[in-house]
Amino acid sequence: MIKDRYLELAKELLANSKAAASITGDHVYEPANSANRLIIDKIVKDLLLPGSRLEGWDRLAELHGLAAQGKSCLILMEHYSNFDIPNLHYLTQQGGPNGLQIADSILPMAGMKLNQESAFVRAFTEAYSRIVIYPSRSLKALEGTDEWALEKKRSRQINMAALQQMVRKKHEGHIILLFPSGTRYRPGAEETRRGLPEVDSYLRAFDYILPIGIAGNNLRLNPEGTMAEDYAIRDVVILRAGEIQEAAAFREAARRGLLPEEDPKQRSADRVMELLMDLHRQAKILRAPLLPAGHPPDDDNIELPLG
Repeated sequence: MIKDRYLELAKELLANSKAAASITGDHVYEPANSANRLIIDKIVKDLLLPGSRLEGWDRLAELHGLAAQGKSCLILMEHYSNFDIPNLHYLTQQGGPNGLQIADSILPMAGMKLNQESAFVRAFTEAYSRIVIYPSRSLKALEGTDEWALEKKRSRQINMAALQQMVRKKHEGHIILLFPSGTRYRPGAEETRRGLPEVDSYLRAFDYILPIGIAGNNLRLNPEGTMAEDYAIRDVVILRAGEIQEAAAFREAARRGLLPEEDPKQRSADRVMELLMDLHRQAKILRAPLLPAGHPPDDDNIELPLG
C-alpha cells in the first residue's frame, strides 16, 4: 500500500498540509502546495519505469500556446488512478522546454471527496492546484435519504462557485482538465468507464479540446480501502495525447445522426469516451514492448489487436 511503502514521505506530506477538510461555496479553488508537490514528484519518479512518457507532448505545448492567447482550452483525460494528475504533471515537466510552466497551467476539476476522505489523501491532493466540485454521482447516491435535499442545495452552491472559478481561470491562461467518466475505472465495472452527460456542457463552454488516453497504472485501486491503501507498483505509463480539436465542431459531429430516443448530452459524452478508448489502445501498443518480463497484468480489461 502506498501509505506503507512511502511512510516517511507521507509523514512529510501531513506535516506540510494546509488544505481544509470541508468544502463550501466560498472555498472551491485550491492553489498548489509546492512543498507537497516536490514530495509527490519523488514518489512518481520512483514508480515510473523507463520508457514512461507523454506521447504527443508538442500538442500539449500547442494547447498551452492557445491558452496564453486567450483561448479557452480543455483536456479530456481517461481516469484509472489517483496518480493520473501526478503522472501528467511530472511527465509534462520532462517532455520539453517550458515543461514546468505548461504543467503548472493545468487546472483539474476535482471531486470534493479528495479533501474529505482522510488527512493523507487531502495532503496528497493539495500538491496540485484544482477547482473542487460536488460530483453528480455523489449526490445521486443520496437520493431517497434524509440528507438529499440539504446536500442538493449544497451541491448547487459548490458547483456554481466552481463554474465561476473555472470561467475566470480559463481566461487567465489556465488549461482546465476534466475526467469525463467522473470516477476512476474499476475492473469489472464497465459503467465507470462511461462518460457523464455533464461533459456536453464543458464542450459547449470551451474553444479547444485535447484528449489524452492512458496506458499503465502505478497506483492501482484497492476496492476495499481508501486511496491511502491503493497499491503502489512500478510501471511503464504512457500518456497519449490526441489531436487538438475545436470543441464546437466536435460537439456538432458527435450529435450528427442523433436518434429521437437518444439523449444528446449522453451522445456527446459517449463520443468523448470512444475517442479516449482509441488513444488508450494506441498507448498500450506503444507501451507493450517496454514492459519487463513478469510484469503484473493490466487491470483495464482491454486487449491489444493481434499482430
